[in-house]
Amino acid sequence: MPLTIASDEVDQLAEKLASRTGVSKAEAVRVALVHELARTGKTLAERIRPIQDELARYPKTGLKADKAFYDSLEEGQSIQS
Repeated sequence: MPLTIASDEVDQLAEKLASRTGVSKAEAVRVALVHELARTGKTLAERIRPIQDELARYPKTGLKADKAFYDSLEEGQSIQS
């Protein structure tokens, strides 16, 4: 069943996206809906899992962080909110 949306703003947004991506307005709306459903359908943990997996593939160096060095970088700096 076709979807009819009587909104000038939605029409303008669909037209803008369609012209930027070189697709029809219907395809632009479909892609936008697919992306939004994918974005909102995942928890934060699910969204960051690929990043965590990629970082886990880096080899461990065996080096320890130099705490004194990193502490020295923050000397004299205060945290402002």
